[in-house]
Amino acid sequence: LKQGLEHAGLSTRHLMFMQSNGGLVGEALFRGKDSILSGPAGGVVGMVGASGRAGGERLIGFDMGGTSTDVSLYAGEYEYVTDTEIAGVRIRSPMIRVHTIAAGGGSILKFASGRFQVGPESAGADPGPAAYRRGGPLAVTDANLMLGRILPEFFPSVFGRGGDEPLDAALVTDKFTDLADEISRTRPMSPEQVAEGFVRIAVDNMANAIKRVSIQRGFDPAEFTLCCFGGAGGQHACRVADELGISSILVHPLAGVLSAFGMGIAPLRAYRQRTIERPLSTSTLEELAPTVAVAADECREALKSQQVPDASISVRTVLKLKVAGADATLTIDWADEPRIRGEFAAVHRRRFGFDVADRELVIASLRVESSGKQWVDAALPRAAATNQLETPSAATRLFHEGDWIDASVYRRAGLSVGQQIDGPAIVIDTTSTTVVEVGWSLTVDDEGHLAMTRKTPGQRRDDCGVEADPVLLEVFNSHFMNVAEQMGAVLENTAHSVNIKERLDFSCALFDRRGHLIANAPHMPVHLGSMGDSVQAILRDNKGRLAPGDAYMLNTPYNGGSHLPDVTVVTPVFDPDGGEILFTVACRAHHADIGGLTPGSMPPRSHRIDDEGVMFDNFQLVDAGRLNETELRAALAGGPHPARNPDQNLADIGAQLAANEKGVRELLAMVDHFGRDTVLAYMSHVQANAEECVRAVIDRLGDGSFELELDTGARINVSVDIDSRARQARVSFAGTSAQNDSNFNAPVAVTRAAVLYVFRTLIDEAIPLNAGCLIPIGLDVPAGSLLSPTYPAAVVAGNVETSQCVTNALYSALNVVAGSQGTMNNLTFGNDRYQYYETICGGSGAGPTFHGTDAVHTAMTNSRITDPEVLEARYPILVREFSIRRGSGGSGRYHGGDGVIRKLQFLEPMQAAILSNNRTTRPPGLAGGEPGAPGRNHVLHPDGSRTDYGAVDEFAVKAGDILVIETPGGGGWGTPSDPVDSE
Repeated sequence: LKQGLEHAGLSTRHLMFMQSNGGLVGEALFRGKDSILSGPAGGVVGMVGASGRAGGERLIGFDMGGTSTDVSLYAGEYEYVTDTEIAGVRIRSPMIRVHTIAAGGGSILKFASGRFQVGPESAGADPGPAAYRRGGPLAVTDANLMLGRILPEFFPSVFGRGGDEPLDAALVTDKFTDLADEISRTRPMSPEQVAEGFVRIAVDNMANAIKRVSIQRGFDPAEFTLCCFGGAGGQHACRVADELGISSILVHPLAGVLSAFGMGIAPLRAYRQRTIERPLSTSTLEELAPTVAVAADECREALKSQQVPDASISVRTVLKLKVAGADATLTIDWADEPRIRGEFAAVHRRRFGFDVADRELVIASLRVESSGKQWVDAALPRAAATNQLETPSAATRLFHEGDWIDASVYRRAGLSVGQQIDGPAIVIDTTSTTVVEVGWSLTVDDEGHLAMTRKTPGQRRDDCGVEADPVLLEVFNSHFMNVAEQMGAVLENTAHSVNIKERLDFSCALFDRRGHLIANAPHMPVHLGSMGDSVQAILRDNKGRLAPGDAYMLNTPYNGGSHLPDVTVVTPVFDPDGGEILFTVACRAHHADIGGLTPGSMPPRSHRIDDEGVMFDNFQLVDAGRLNETELRAALAGGPHPARNPDQNLADIGAQLAANEKGVRELLAMVDHFGRDTVLAYMSHVQANAEECVRAVIDRLGDGSFELELDTGARINVSVDIDSRARQARVSFAGTSAQNDSNFNAPVAVTRAAVLYVFRTLIDEAIPLNAGCLIPIGLDVPAGSLLSPTYPAAVVAGNVETSQCVTNALYSALNVVAGSQGTMNNLTFGNDRYQYYETICGGSGAGPTFHGTDAVHTAMTNSRITDPEVLEARYPILVREFSIRRGSGGSGRYHGGDGVIRKLQFLEPMQAAILSNNRTTRPPGLAGGEPGAPGRNHVLHPDGSRTDYGAVDEFAVKAGDILVIETPGGGGWGTPSDPVDSE
């Protein structure tokens, strides 16, 4: 880099790099991990530095470029995260919080499975959109060109193979015409209507991304100014603002290159972070003061070594605080103890919705950060202050809501301070284009910003009709899923237990008036496929009695439940008049304890359902808005093995009710926005669309069968019969073993969930997992069998273990993929002071064109394991090893993924239990591939001896003992002697 700069005649004496934390750093201190999101961070710094004065201290960043859109929120200070995931890799480094989605000017447009789809694939810069003359596909930029929102005559001629041609509007028109002809076979649409439909979907995707950084974190976006930047942001700003109820927009003078501008004005930053993990108290703060002073000196010296004047350096100290026993932290400025507690309480209340004034607080870590500049920022050129107003440079026509309308075109460079322009209009700049929509007005402020304001109320969309529209089909898919995601955010924020709040062992979903699954957030597959039975049971058992303000609770495995710790709360959604049920919302959460033989309610030796905890069936939780707390506490205290912590159960149930209430409000808002009949119609349309997607998969499948043996000796028999003419599949589990006195019996709802999951994964489309997926699939599960047990069968392992075996058997019968590890490796340990539960990853199966994946959760679970640092800080445990178990994947033309080795050393005596499978049996290979290696469970004692344990076992461990769990590998595909095709 230095050689290149010097070759270009540029000085490298003050070479600096942008960091993800919003600050610059000199070359000597630069680390690649600290700059992974430097571009988006530069945009946020530029937004705050240049737009803060004009837009106040409540800003939402909307940075739309060619391949993606970055959204951010600023409410008076930068919000940082220390853990993030990029391209599937978890990174630990301070970063400004930015949420990125695959929606940019280059996002590819396609019509598939009866729906308009935008992205996530991108045409990038080369070949780029079709208009770039390099053979690219239709993209969002082309749609805006088609609609008159991009004007080729104002773009430079830098396109084509020689880089000297203008945008190709004629080619774009031809491509949209061809696409419109294809779509019109089922629904007549003009090329312009097709382009407008794609833009609408892109706008919805971007608005939903902003909801994630605002609504889901306790902020109302309507109270913020939308700061729009990036080359494509101005084309969509007004429409995105309308979706969010935002009435104020700022477009910076350098909007097209604001990230670069932000890097130019960013200060140099240095930080020091220390792990503390001590209770908050005045004495703790006093003891930490010297540590803070040393860190502050180090940060100050780091900047001074980079020629930052001492007088310009500022130092800030923040604490990462959490409630004792939790992982989620909040950032609070260093102060005295009373002020820290007061600020924590206020932030916690806004973010999570409840108070923790009586809870012990823990300082998880502290961060000292210094910032300063080597220079004084140069003033930006301002808009001219003159009485002579710019007149339109040209007139054009925009396609708006189905019609072409007249619009004026202005050059931004000629606009004067105070000049006002009413939409529709287009403002052209050298690096961006801004569209002023109908109902919006633009004013040039003193700083040269384009300040846009909503002048007339937005129209409620109540004229969408009830016929299936390929644009609205994608819009409603997105809206329904977004409601479920918002429910999940409320549940995560307001839950009290670690299992729900931090392990995220919960699911939220929407259902139609019949209790059929409509959409879900991407939570636990085993929950989502089975919740519909629970919802339908509540609707059936209370027919004619349900009223507004009611909510019910159940966990019975004989009415849609998975196992007793998974508690489902169901709330019907009535029309505004209260006379008719329109929809249903529900959430299912895994409670830390619901009673039973062992703490955690996962007893490995249970033989009856009563051994596993307190069972609820059709329990009225809320009656006309009143919580039945007395009855609930009595139920939790009942039975042979009552719940151990009813206060926590009540707190988490309250969080589930809050999540459902969020779903109710959002669905009724959708009815108000689109109209009742339209929303009801599209609840049917999204199911029909999913049904057709599954039928398309069935067209490619053949008959098959498979028998899979569990470690218990029970067998799962599955056969799949394809009716090609009817485009249907019949899945039969006839011949499966009868239910037994183990706890590996899987409720029929779990079996149905596994079948739904398998067929959904065969659809290579971004559709919600909904009840429509099962319409073309007939299901035959013998009553009283392992997969449809009757009372009083124990079921705790059926949900977590047998469900994994069902998916392996079904994938094998369909000849799609070899068996994955076939277990969740459920480990629990504890004593009077500690209780802990985790599931452990393993290898996935290989397929006809791919190897399996090492060390991954598969099929019916997707939970994340606790970080080693957190586990060791919270429990008397040392993580001695957590590694990939090399060679455990089955060999084949494509090899199965490897399992893992997990070694935990206990520092004090505890009781431990393992609930697992594939310790004597093995995950099956396919097409001649070898099975994966079986797992192993054993304990290494300090004297060098070893004790082996079975797949299901309970045992005592002493201080110094090391528990070793070796998880199974995935099955291989194809005979090992077959050469793998070159890729």
